[in-house]
Amino acid sequence: MLKDITPEELKELAEKGVVIIDIRTPMEWQQTGVVPGSKLLTFFDLYGNYDIDSFMEEFQKLVPTKETPFILVCRTGSRTATVGNFLANQMGYTNAMHLAGGIYAWSNEGNRFVPVNQ
Repeated sequence: MLKDITPEELKELAEKGVVIIDIRTPMEWQQTGVVPGSKLLTFFDLYGNYDIDSFMEEFQKLVPTKETPFILVCRTGSRTATVGNFLANQMGYTNAMHLAGGIYAWSNEGNRFVPVNQ
């Protein structure tokens, strides 16, 4: 089951080394920056399309086991809910989390972003 977490919980988990994966598009990363420590792995392209095989190949490099905890981040929490539920329910990942409210929630609490150099 996918677990909703708050920005405060994300910070605590990040300090413990939990993998943070930002699934937004490169353009979105450039616009806002990213949560410090985030790994960048786009799921949906600008048109809402995705390549599950390609995504899973890269995802498994970041999350090596079904038990490895990870946190997904997107703009509002909508895409991460979709992807996180897929990973938890269809793919069997047991420690799937996402930032409820996404980058908006992170920003609204005054948390900082780091710029993306691509």
